[in-house]
Amino acid sequence: MPPHPETWLRVTPDGLFCEPGGFFVDPVRAVERAVITHGHSDHARPGHAHVLATAETLAIMRARMGEDRAGATQQALPYGETLTINGVKLWLRPAGHVLGSAQVCLEWQGSRAVVSGDYKRRHDATCAPFEPERCDVFVTEATFALPVFTHPPAGQEIARLLRSVALFPERTHVIGCYALGKAQRLISLLREAGWEAPIPLHGALMKLCTLYEELGVTLGPLVPATVAGKEKLAGAIVLAPPSAIADRWARRLSEPIPCLASGWMRVRQRARQGGVELPMVISDHADWPELLATCTEVEAGEVWVTHGREEALIHALAQRGIRGRALHLVGRGEGEEE
Repeated sequence: MPPHPETWLRVTPDGLFCEPGGFFVDPVRAVERAVITHGHSDHARPGHAHVLATAETLAIMRARMGEDRAGATQQALPYGETLTINGVKLWLRPAGHVLGSAQVCLEWQGSRAVVSGDYKRRHDATCAPFEPERCDVFVTEATFALPVFTHPPAGQEIARLLRSVALFPERTHVIGCYALGKAQRLISLLREAGWEAPIPLHGALMKLCTLYEELGVTLGPLVPATVAGKEKLAGAIVLAPPSAIADRWARRLSEPIPCLASGWMRVRQRARQGGVELPMVISDHADWPELLATCTEVEAGEVWVTHGREEALIHALAQRGIRGRALHLVGRGEGEEE
């Protein structure tokens, strides 16, 4: 009988450790061998001796951390290609979260576990879509694991934005969004909706947008938001980090309308506290129905929940005959990125 994954995959102070393979998945501290699901800083930490990830994730880590901190040795593994480490079979499947994001699939002595990392199930032209993998244990995130979090179609939120732009042509709409994943997805959604104008960007977003282009993701014309004067930004859609939409930087814009793109915008209080006039419920994480559907789709008899709303998801899974377990991993962010 194959050994249960709990006998060879365990939680340590450094993170989730595959004992027979001798490596960690998304460790929270520098370790000898790390497998990284994606480039967000609560999953990709600096200083590991050996890092295995998709080529895109490695490129993102180098861009964010520097070549010397993204792993002394870096090994790229394409989706679906199998590698054996000390008898443990390892392969990566797309997670649909950001460019290069991957689920880590592990098999040892006939027992299979899949570590999802962060994932979403919605359309996103800037990254490969999520691919379910059947397993004995599925390790899932639970960022939005409450019934209140049912995300609307992203296109619907973009349409709301464009209606507001048409209604206030003399003002600048400035959207708060994270530099990795969310900014590029918003640009792609705007292009799909027919917005062809150059999109001004805060300087903090430009580097990763340029990297996405270098990695084959077409984003269309982008310009620095600092180049144009207030009058030229009237009617424009500007992207900036969430921290910038209400600070002095935004004062250079033409009567700015603060917007924020996040799954947390489902909670009205969060929007009010942040001074957000146009909340946009666009998330790069699975919502409540998608979490439940994914846990059923992978046909795992047991689901381990790494962070977020653990208790609610475990209770809902139990009603579906699936055993749940909270891993209480430290160092994971609550928000879209950090």
